[in-house]
Amino acid sequence: MGNNSYNADSITVLEGLEAVRRRPGMYIGSVGYKGVNHLLYEMTDNAVDEHLAGFCKNITVIFHKDGSAEVRDDGRGVPVDMHKMGVSAERVIYTTLHAGGKFDQNAYKVSGGLHGVGSSVVNALSEFLDVQVHSGGRIFHDRYERGIPTIELTNGLLPIIGKAKDTGTWVTFKPDPEIFGEHTFKISSIKSRLHEIAYLNPALTIYYKNEREGEEEEAVFSEPEGLAGYMKELNKGKETVSEIIKFSGRSEGIEADVCIQFNKSFEENILGFCNNIFNGEGGTHITGFKNRFTQLINSYARELGILKEKDENFTGADTRNGMTAIVCIRHPDPLFEGQTKTKLGSADAAKAVNAITNEQLPLYFDRNLEELKNIIACAERSARIRKAELKNKANMLTKPKFSFDSNGKLANCESRDASKCEIFIVEGDSAGGSAKTARDRKYQAILPIRGKILNVEKATMDKVLANAEIKTMINTFGCGFSEGYGNDFDITKLRYDKIIIMADADVDGAHISTLLMTFFYRFMPELIQEGHIYIAMPPLYKVSPSKGEELYLYDDAALSKYRKTHKSGFGLQRYKGLGEMNAEQLWETTMDPDRRLLKRVEIEDARMADQMTGLLMGSDVEPRRNYIQENATFATLDV
Repeated sequence: MGNNSYNADSITVLEGLEAVRRRPGMYIGSVGYKGVNHLLYEMTDNAVDEHLAGFCKNITVIFHKDGSAEVRDDGRGVPVDMHKMGVSAERVIYTTLHAGGKFDQNAYKVSGGLHGVGSSVVNALSEFLDVQVHSGGRIFHDRYERGIPTIELTNGLLPIIGKAKDTGTWVTFKPDPEIFGEHTFKISSIKSRLHEIAYLNPALTIYYKNEREGEEEEAVFSEPEGLAGYMKELNKGKETVSEIIKFSGRSEGIEADVCIQFNKSFEENILGFCNNIFNGEGGTHITGFKNRFTQLINSYARELGILKEKDENFTGADTRNGMTAIVCIRHPDPLFEGQTKTKLGSADAAKAVNAITNEQLPLYFDRNLEELKNIIACAERSARIRKAELKNKANMLTKPKFSFDSNGKLANCESRDASKCEIFIVEGDSAGGSAKTARDRKYQAILPIRGKILNVEKATMDKVLANAEIKTMINTFGCGFSEGYGNDFDITKLRYDKIIIMADADVDGAHISTLLMTFFYRFMPELIQEGHIYIAMPPLYKVSPSKGEELYLYDDAALSKYRKTHKSGFGLQRYKGLGEMNAEQLWETTMDPDRRLLKRVEIEDARMADQMTGLLMGSDVEPRRNYIQENATFATLDV
């Protein structure tokens, strides 16, 4: 438990607040909805830090009707006494970069907000930020507009606006539209994050309330089972082959909790956390765990005679085939790569997690021999299929022929400068023919596919690689694939900067796009992560007014808006498919880089993406049916 002497002397100032509003991306990653959500996460992280210090049991997150958000905790309350800078410590925290208790080891032993910029950055990027500090039986108040204080201090101290029955900090803020435009909080992602925090902190309760019009709801996130409960959620609907394995330990001042379970899928899903912050890009703690786990499995496999003297060791990918794992560490002074903390860089974290895994995991395996054998069997299966695939790969994946219109397949572009080239994946002969005619032959390639590709979520590896359409795509892109056993993906060999899915704007087109995105997500996730996958946005309507120019409209909302502003008659054509457009129309609406609309595919939340892909594309029908029934909206279909 942390030291209770959390006061002005705990606040260390490193430098003044500078240029946050000018360069917000430097501090929060983006100025889209991800940036808006990041503001909320910074404030909830501060509350969680109070929990980690032993002084907070409840956090409340409220979304108000005016677009603001409020985060309350029942911790100690930020210090309000006089700081050595001559004003209340609260004013220093919210107006000065690199000022906070996270630099004082007596105030916080471990913390997610170690850079000390969270509160001041949120303040700088908010239209307003209102603070109430409940401390010493009194409620202290401060308020800011775009980072500038609006309340006058008395002798440098905050005004008192009432009596407090408890302690804690209540912060209400509204993201500034001057910075974020029309972007607002994405509630689904925030709820996922709050639920995750509850899993990581079994003694913490989080109350969520949404007051926004049309979205009203409340929820309580409390997970006393902790990581075991999280593991059950991650593996819901999957056929598991091991029990949930949990172990904890401490090494050189770093604490680690690890949870492992194996299932029959081909995926490896390892989540890393440091001081409650999700590290989406992994880091040293994940590396330390992976290395030691592989060494232990190989050692046990030889000890049990499963691997003979002449046999080569299992690869790391073999030993993690079907693994779901959570690696959660608490580090007193972690090094993150970037303010958004997506990757942990602390070298001592790898050493500590390696040592804890080496000490604790054998204690479990020595008492649970059958579980160990089940896990080694997963590695055996992986190694066996990997070797078979490597042997057959040369025959299955041949080098592509870059001829134009070869057997109705790839019509390649003339340029070999990958940074300028793009490829359209088009379903159907008519659309493919129009696209080949419409394209800019110098930079645009066309790859027609016939019908719906294989659902890779349900298929075995040999069936996936035997599928003609998938083989063609792997050959055409040139960078290999990373799922399962080959792990030979090399993004530097990618032949096209943009891979564009161009499907009809109907149910079948949406299904084709979903199947393709499932393939990319499972076999080439780096293409999504590096921003190479796009979805074309063909128009749904063409309107021809009696006076004025013809116009393309891309959805029903655009048509509804057009009807309101054009009361006179106009001709209306609905495109049921890309094949209904001639080459000129397809070029000017969907393929011309100067006029087209493209959606770039991104993985906002890898955990949610993995779960939803398995839910919607996997073999388990009941969970999918339940999800669709709960989330479906009714559509008006053409008859």
